[in-house]
Amino acid sequence: MTDRTCWWQPSVMVLAAAVLWYFAFAVTWGNFWVKISVSASVLAVVSLLIRPASLKELRFGPKEILLGLGSAALLYFFFVVCKFISVHLLSFAGDQIGGIYNKGDATPHWIILPMLFFITGPAEELFWRAYLQRELQGLLGGWGGFAVATLCYAGVHISAWNFMLIGAAGVAGLFWGAFFWRFKNLGALVISHSVWSSVIFAVLPLR
Repeated sequence: MTDRTCWWQPSVMVLAAAVLWYFAFAVTWGNFWVKISVSASVLAVVSLLIRPASLKELRFGPKEILLGLGSAALLYFFFVVCKFISVHLLSFAGDQIGGIYNKGDATPHWIILPMLFFITGPAEELFWRAYLQRELQGLLGGWGGFAVATLCYAGVHISAWNFMLIGAAGVAGLFWGAFFWRFKNLGALVISHSVWSSVIFAVLPLR
């Protein structure tokens, strides 16, 4: 159980994530994909310095591959359904979804894909779930920590001023947070995030 007096550490890390996500989404200088990769990597490195044991959880056997690929496919299909419903119900949905893909649009997909698969996906899970959700669940209990970690993950995307992106982050955060809580399998979670983000942004985008 995490020491209940240690609120300062996850609080500072969430604040750092909010600043880095603002830099990636709201600051026009620089390439978006590079900025988000660097931002996620910084958070992952710091979280590993705090909790180095997370690296020992990164196993990639047949079970992790099957769980990761299956969950990535399930989440992608859910997003396909959500997009179909949202563009028919919300007049602004199509433009906002397009706005998500317009970030760093000049970057070739063959560059985006390995960045998402090898850097951003693993780094985000090392920080948001292996570090932050685990810390918050130690402080607040299972449901409380899960809820607050998910809200933080969705909340840092507010700087994009894109309702569809915030909603998508919330859905993905709920999915991966529940996955991590249920299976305690960081390797499968990294595969799930890495494959899903690579496919949805670089292989079969939902424009």
